[in-house]
Amino acid sequence: MIEKARVLIICTGNACRSQMAEGWVRHDLGERVEVFSAGTHPWIVHPTAREVMQEAGVDLSGHFSKSVRQFEEEEFDLVITVCDSAREACPVFPWARKQLHESVADPVALDLSGEEQKEAFRRTRDEIRERIVGRVRRELESPPQDPKP
Repeated sequence: MIEKARVLIICTGNACRSQMAEGWVRHDLGERVEVFSAGTHPWIVHPTAREVMQEAGVDLSGHFSKSVRQFEEEEFDLVITVCDSAREACPVFPWARKQLHESVADPVALDLSGEEQKEAFRRTRDEIRERIVGRVRRELESPPQDPKP
């Protein structure tokens, strides 16, 4: 059996962007990746995030917000922050092979409602699939860097 790469995706509330990213990475790369998400200040999984991901065929119904603190001592091949405030607040993961940042705008911060809100979440959903899944795929395909002496 091939060992799966371990990936952790972090945003502030673990309510939208990191949850969507976890869902997409599991959906698109699940045979190669064990993926988790967490927040620096966990809240709830936003209902509109669940709804627009379900529209795309990704079920977040079993997802719940988790604190980044519960993952601090775990080993990861890749840790990705997807929002600037989480990047600033994010602890260093000494057990991560690689830690990087991919800023994605927060649709919750737009303070929209109704169909406008759903459209903003859909744009974020699609951007995450393209950028974050693509980045994880590229990172997994690149050979590990030898540490410099």
